[in-house]
Amino acid sequence: MSRRLTLVALLVTAVVAFLVGAVVAGGPPRRSALNGAALADRIEPSARGAAPAGGFAEVVARVNPAVVNVEATSRVPAGRRRHRFTPFNDDEEPDPFDSEPNGRRDPMRWGAGSGFIIDPDGSILTNHHVIDRADRVVVKLADGRILRARVVGSDPDTDVALIKIDGQRDLPVAPLGDSSTLRVGEWVCAIGNPLGYEHSVTVGVVSFLGRKLFDQGLDDYIQTDAAINFGNSGGPLINARGEVIGISAAISSRASSIGFAVPINGAVKVLPQLRARGRVSRGFLGVTLMDVDADLDRTLHLGTRRGALVQDVTIGDPAERAGLAPYDVIVGLDEVAIEGEEQLIREVAGRAPGSLVRVRFVRDGREQTVEVRLAERPPRAGAGRPSPPARPRGRAAEDAAPLGLTLKEVGRATLERLGLSGGGRGVVITHVEPMSASFDAGIESQSVVLEINRQRVASAEDVRRLVRAARPGDVLALYLYVPDAAQRQIKIVRVEER
Repeated sequence: MSRRLTLVALLVTAVVAFLVGAVVAGGPPRRSALNGAALADRIEPSARGAAPAGGFAEVVARVNPAVVNVEATSRVPAGRRRHRFTPFNDDEEPDPFDSEPNGRRDPMRWGAGSGFIIDPDGSILTNHHVIDRADRVVVKLADGRILRARVVGSDPDTDVALIKIDGQRDLPVAPLGDSSTLRVGEWVCAIGNPLGYEHSVTVGVVSFLGRKLFDQGLDDYIQTDAAINFGNSGGPLINARGEVIGISAAISSRASSIGFAVPINGAVKVLPQLRARGRVSRGFLGVTLMDVDADLDRTLHLGTRRGALVQDVTIGDPAERAGLAPYDVIVGLDEVAIEGEEQLIREVAGRAPGSLVRVRFVRDGREQTVEVRLAERPPRAGAGRPSPPARPRGRAAEDAAPLGLTLKEVGRATLERLGLSGGGRGVVITHVEPMSASFDAGIESQSVVLEINRQRVASAEDVRRLVRAARPGDVLALYLYVPDAAQRQIKIVRVEER
């Protein structure tokens, strides 16, 4: 009997041990696999911009074969050879890197970047600054082949270039996405050749959309914390669906985690012109603009709280020939309602030079319409920037409290040196007090005060009189001529207690 009980006990123990072992050994893996499958089913990268299940490995595997290394070289004309300054003497010493081994002066400029194939026949997108002024462009494909490329066209304003390797077919292509659907916080990855490390992959998120860097009107950069370094320029920025949504273009010099990319929609928009003409032509009005807000409307009695306010009109350009003037507010272009400055610039730039457009604007509270024939937008400003003007000479400085401005009355000769014609006398700002209302408004010294709240000023006493009449909290619109920018600007200053 005891022997039978012992056998039964052993049998029960064995069964229990088996069951316990099955739970311990088999339970957790089965539960993890189920949870992982359920989680994968719930993640929809195409809808939510989430990082794909398993990371970006599959995305990179699909896109990486279409990413290329771009090398551009150009000869530097003798008159433009770079020299270096040595602290050991007062002479300029030729840079030894500008010479060939045989001693013949034959300086070269060399640059490297990235790109990605968009057509099976070898069309490649990259940055304008990667191939700018290049005499020879060489592309290294992902399979190791090194081929010559020709520049089809480039656009400095958007920093986009199209190059091509001829005689190719069935090349891997990077699929293009829709950058207008991007959201801040969405996962992206960058592929390129930073510092010569070919096909490097970095991952991050979209940090900001519509960042302005160089051109306040046309810039629309994607900011990301995916690491972008020298050599990444021209490479693709890719979303979680494996689509190119940007072209890596710039980095911040003050931080290692702030990079910028050109939205792919902007690149696609200029592609037809690059293919057909090698460059991009954009419409141009010839006005300086600013957004309208409630303060501006109330102070200047504009008659509208939306639109783009004309600050200055360039003589001889389309807007001036059509009769547009400072303080006009443009509220429509053809059938498009204009809400602000940036929208108007993009609408005008999107039309061909020579196009006839109907401009609706508000002047002194009344809406009017005028037809304007657009000119061609000039190259991005910078090369022709005027040199700093001479310091104005005139009567003793006058104080314009409570705006925080120090003023000086000057004569016709000084105004002409500053670039302002028209004769008479003027009032120049010689100092802007730090932490003042004028400092906060971005007013710069050596600007010439033309009007305050649309009332002409010709002396420091005129300025003081208009400022004294304002109460704390009131808003003043200072109409200035800014010599450094060679244009008139409106600055809004809120009067403070002194």
